[in-house]
Amino acid sequence: MADRYLEVSLARRGIRCTAQLLDDRAPLTCDAVWDALPLAGDVYHAKYARNEIYALFPPFARREPPLENPTVTPIPGDLCYFSFAGTELGTRAYGYDREVRAGTTVVDLALFYERNNLLLNGDVGWVPGIVWGQVVDGLEAMAEACTDLWRTGAAGETLSFRRA
Repeated sequence: MADRYLEVSLARRGIRCTAQLLDDRAPLTCDAVWDALPLAGDVYHAKYARNEIYALFPPFARREPPLENPTVTPIPGDLCYFSFAGTELGTRAYGYDREVRAGTTVVDLALFYERNNLLLNGDVGWVPGIVWGQVVDGLEAMAEACTDLWRTGAAGETLSFRRA
C-alpha cells in the first residue's frame, strides 16, 4: 500500500501541517479515519493531558476500531483516536455542554504538539489512545499556534483533517 497523508489545520489561524497515516501500526483506525475525511469541528485544548488539541465527532467507523498501537504517553506530532461514552465526558467540568450527552458515543481526534503528555484522567483513570498518524511536516508552526490557542482561547477556531 502506498503511504497516505493528510492535512491537519487550524482554520482561523491559517496554520497547516502534514501527517502520515501509520497504516502498518493501526490499519483499522487509519481506514476508519481515511474513509470519513474530511472532518472538521470546534477545537479544544486539553485540560488534563497537557499539550494536546482535539475535536469531537459523532462515531464514523462502521465498527469501532480496537485499541491498536495504544499509548498513554503520546509524543510531539502524534495523532490519536479516542472513543468515549457520553457519560465519561458529560459533566459540565469538561465544557462540552452542547456536543456531549449521556447515552451517546463521541470520537476524539487529537494532535499532540509538545512533550510530557500523560493520558491520565482523574475521573476515569488511564485513557489510552490509538496512535494512527504522525506529523511529518509543519509541526513547529502548528505547535506555536497551539500554544497561542492555549493562551488566547479556542473560541471560534476549527480543527480540520483532510486528505493531502
